[in-house]
Amino acid sequence: MARTSKLEELLQQRDWLLADGATGTELFNMGLASGDAPELWNEDHPDRIHTLYKGAVDAGSDIFLTNSFGANAARLKLHDAQDRAFDLSRMAAEIGRDVADAAGRPVVVAGSMGPTGEIMAPMGTLTHENAVEIFHQQAEGLKAGGADVLWVETISAAEELKAAAEAAALADMPWCGTMSFDTAGRTMMGLTAPALVALVDRLKHKPVAFGANCGVGASDLLRTVLGFADASRPIIAKGNAGIPKYHDGHIHYDGTPDLMADYAVLARDAGARIIGGCCGTTPVHLESMRAALETRPKGGVPELDAISSALGGFSSASDGTDPSTTPAPRRTRRRARA
Repeated sequence: MARTSKLEELLQQRDWLLADGATGTELFNMGLASGDAPELWNEDHPDRIHTLYKGAVDAGSDIFLTNSFGANAARLKLHDAQDRAFDLSRMAAEIGRDVADAAGRPVVVAGSMGPTGEIMAPMGTLTHENAVEIFHQQAEGLKAGGADVLWVETISAAEELKAAAEAAALADMPWCGTMSFDTAGRTMMGLTAPALVALVDRLKHKPVAFGANCGVGASDLLRTVLGFADASRPIIAKGNAGIPKYHDGHIHYDGTPDLMADYAVLARDAGARIIGGCCGTTPVHLESMRAALETRPKGGVPELDAISSALGGFSSASDGTDPSTTPAPRRTRRRARA
């Protein structure tokens, strides 16, 4: 029988868990320059990464993601650091292990694994075998550094999620997976929320939990969460803090702590068990989310009108399940979560 992971133990004990917020937003505030690889800071500025993690823990997060979103060979190649994927991933987890062990309460170190940035075959050139190898190298680094669970995030293609799941199995690690539904209710490669439920059910090495992260805004993400209604595993919701707006040369997210508190409660009521933020979500937002989850009584499953009234309108009329709204896949390189 497989060993029960720390995350599974907490899910057995608690109705909900609070995950962390943004990585890029916080690191840019600490001085990270646009275009730089944040993963290099694991070696160059470990004190700042420690501060990043501790900020989430101090704000009440039960889970925080490591600074390793782009620490895979395919993405690090852009910075001539492709041979450093294992070490940079290990460093990210080691710093996290120190923070979690000093928290004085159970805190899960989740080893972030973002997409490769390449297009999977047959549409692109990245084969399944090569993708598994890339993810496996990173997974072994995160495992060596002390990560409790692997956290595959912001994935668009079913094939890439399958490769990450296989890599987690090779590393003998529990994992979670989230996809970004940012194209009229679908992922960039056309997957819907119900299709992800079906995909997870077919995986040999199933995730501890799965769901959605990033995307367009909090409203859209919760509509996606409602699409996971038939899921048999815990659901993750990690929505952005509002909508990005360009101001004074920088990207800012307009979601207030009060809005994210409403989002957290609606996510719980919609069925999510692990609730956090993505781009733009700071420790101040997380504190409000934690307070709301602890003090507001659980309600019924929210209607779409209630979600849009509390969090703002949806970016598209459809949740992606209408065949007439199927988008054409886009060729693009996913940037690191902000």
